[in-house]
Parts: sequence; C-alpha cells; structure tokens
Amino acid sequence: MKSRALIFTLLTFALMSAEVSQAATVPFQGNRPFNLFVPSTYNSGAPAPLVIGLSGYNQTGAQFEKYLNLTPIAQADGFLYVHPDGSKDSHGIRFWNGTPECCSFYNPKVDDAAYIMSIVDTVSRQYAVDPKRIYIIGYSNGGFLANALACKHADQIAAVVNIAGGSYTNAAACKPSVPISVLEIWGTKDETFKINHILGKPIPGALKIFNMWGDINRCSLPSITSPVKLDLDVKVPGLETTAMQFQGCLGATAIDFWKMTGVGHAPTFSKDFPDQIMGWLLTHAKVPIT
Repeated sequence: MKSRALIFTLLTFALMSAEVSQAATVPFQGNRPFNLFVPSTYNSGAPAPLVIGLSGYNQTGAQFEKYLNLTPIAQADGFLYVHPDGSKDSHGIRFWNGTPECCSFYNPKVDDAAYIMSIVDTVSRQYAVDPKRIYIIGYSNGGFLANALACKHADQIAAVVNIAGGSYTNAAACKPSVPISVLEIWGTKDETFKINHILGKPIPGALKIFNMWGDINRCSLPSITSPVKLDLDVKVPGLETTAMQFQGCLGATAIDFWKMTGVGHAPTFSKDFPDQIMGWLLTHAKVPIT
C-alpha cells in the first residue's frame, strides 16, 4: 500500500510539473472564440496577471500580436495573455465598438465592452487570475475601447495602456466607479494628436485626454515632466519620447503620458517597447480605496 501511495504521489507531482513546464495556447470556443496564452510558470496556486490586447481598426488579434510581440514578455513575466479579434462589419472590416466616436461605423452594433469583460470572467473561472492585476492594452481603435473599459469597468481593471486611440468627446460620459491607472502614448505627428474628426465626429486630442484622466482621478497636483527621455521609435533618431505624470492621484493611481515627438500614428517600436509598457502595467496593481 505504501508503494502505491508513493507511486501516486510521484505521478501527481509529475503531472503538476508538466502542467507548468510548458507554455500553452488554449482555445476557447463560442460565438466569438479566442485563444489564451498560458506561460510555463503558471501555477494554479499563485494567481497570475491577465492582459488583454486590443487591435487597431481592420486589424486582427494576430496582427496586433505581431506588431507588439507581447507573447515572449508574457512567458518571461508569467502573465496570462489574450489578443482577441474584433467583429467584422457589413463591409468585412474588423472593428471595436469603443465609443460612439469610433469605430462601429456600420452594422452590427456590438457591445464590445461586455465581450471583453466576458473574456475576463471566462478566463477567471478556469484559471487563477489575480483580480488586482487585470490589464488592457489597446492600439488605435483598440485604444478607444481601452479608454472606454477604463471608464466603465474600473472596479475590475487595474490599469490600461492606450496607444494612439481616442476617448469620448464628452468627458462627462466617462464615469469610472473607482480610480484607475492610465498610460496614454501618442506621436506628435499622429493626425489624431490634436483635436480631429472621424466621419464628422470630433474626438479629443492626446493632451485633452491626458488632462481628462487627471481630472477624473482627482489628482491634487499638476503633471510633471521626467528629465529622463525614452527611445520608443527606432525610425526617429535619439530619445524622442517625453514622459509626463500627474501627481497626488486618488488610490495611488498613475496617470501618465508618453509623448513621442516626430512619430506618426503607427510607430515603429523598439524591441524594448513591450518590456517598457508591461513594466509600467505590472507595477500598477489595483489598490483598495480607503
């Protein structure tokens, strides 16, 4: 009996070891299927961060991943990672219904905020997800949805990164229930850096959105500019990026803005960029408001 117990114990240990020794891509079926990347270090006894990446207009989740290359960082840093597809409209173009301004221009009118939160719920039921470390990264159209999720679901999302995506024209439409950390990243040559229009609908520019989040999080002090510059775009010589941050924000949240001088709407990011944005996200867990 003792030998059987020993064999059972060793077998169980071997199975557990196998569970965490290899990275895996796990498919989830349904009306809108998605894949979950599970790092080899995943352990059901240690809740992991969950990161969801949102692609640009007429871009697939796979194209988003090819652009930012976050999977190696997910493996290295041990977070669960999903980069789902947006819906196809009546013209066959993939989109996210982020805000009324962008980018559900045709039918169908889908509730993408609800869809993304359903991914959070589905993954959390089957994997050990740290509820204090759920993050969103969005590019362009996906950035609109990232900002919208921060407005609607700040109680569940710890922080978002918006790359070249807008927000609500009317700041009053954004009413997060709790403070949330936000990093806005824009190039000054991006046509949407200043106030612009999408099919006749005005959208706020980069600085207005940055200031909007400072107001929403009731940051008590103005923003400061870091003396240390960053090199985010390989096609622009030198350290082209200036980092700004509001001070004294509620809940120890961070409201940051990385301004890429001379960079357009689709930056050619450096190989260090994925590490830089994930380094920012992973240091901003949800902090209880006291």
